[in-house]
Amino acid sequence: MGGRAGHWDDAYQSRGLSGVSWYQTVPTMSLELVRQLGVGRTAAVIDVGGGASTLVDHLVCEGFTDLSVLDISEVALQAAKERLGPSAQVSWLCQDLLCWVPARRFGLWHDRAVFHFLTAEADRARYLEVLAGAMEPAGALIIATFAEDGPERCSGLPVARYSPAQLEEVLRPAFAVVDVRRELHTTPTGASQPFTWLAARAAGGGANGRLPAQLPPRQAAENSPAKRRR
Repeated sequence: MGGRAGHWDDAYQSRGLSGVSWYQTVPTMSLELVRQLGVGRTAAVIDVGGGASTLVDHLVCEGFTDLSVLDISEVALQAAKERLGPSAQVSWLCQDLLCWVPARRFGLWHDRAVFHFLTAEADRARYLEVLAGAMEPAGALIIATFAEDGPERCSGLPVARYSPAQLEEVLRPAFAVVDVRRELHTTPTGASQPFTWLAARAAGGGANGRLPAQLPPRQAAENSPAKRRR
């Protein structure tokens, strides 16, 4: 194994599904924001970087009927598939998000802790391009990153950290923010990780073609390597 896929497969295999730092028994914040955004149970929902997250289990239990989980780790997706069983109506997409070309559009894009791993401007620009191509005109977005006082590294990789204002600026004007929240996530080892959460709706008739190709200068400076080392 090698590259990005190998890195995340190794993380799951070495630490176990419930031993990775992002593990949650119940994804409370995600579920609260799904409800706040009024996402219908027939909406097309995609959880990018969902891996072995239990969010899909809870959405299945709540009656959602059009669910997709995308992750680069085949190990994580296989574990989730086995946990849910063959009767679960879920599309499992083993893809590198930055190489993925969406074949359809979604009413909800959920991302807990993918975007903050994208420290290169080109990778962030590609993420926003994929997001624009995957969103329905009135689609909803839930995105979570490490907060500005969060960890500087995760799973051996550097991360970018965001305040609510910085994260909103990245997505403006394509999305209108509905809510911003702060969460203190407790890892399986007992460490506390501050997260910034943002829930939004596509503004002005849709996100397609309106997302910025580059981070605003202030945001790029905030997430520069020199800034992150402070």
